[in-house]
Amino acid sequence: MVEFVLVAVLVLALVLALIQLTLALHVRNTLIDSASEGARHAALHGSGPADGVARTRELIGMTLSATYAQDVTAAFVPDGDGRLVQVTVRAPLPVLGLLGPAGVVTVRGHAVVEPDLALAP
Repeated sequence: MVEFVLVAVLVLALVLALIQLTLALHVRNTLIDSASEGARHAALHGSGPADGVARTRELIGMTLSATYAQDVTAAFVPDGDGRLVQVTVRAPLPVLGLLGPAGVVTVRGHAVVEPDLALAP
């Protein structure tokens, strides 16, 4: 009976650690997807970095929680021949459930800015 209890505690700890790892990866992947979608939105003709930040915050708020969308920034980044929009999200890393230290996970999404077709030759 004692062996069963010892093994059960170890198996339970392993299962809980696996569930927590899965949750952390889900949060990270959701943040990456939201940042990428926000960058694509900001790169559209007629949009800007503020539109990308708003779209990223909206997506994160719909899928996770508004607390994960508090530190979102966007900026134009030069890249060789053109410009990119980079959206950066800093969010808490879930350590115990969805609770964790703030600003630990940093993810970035990039998109190529659409050229202004009116200025093209």
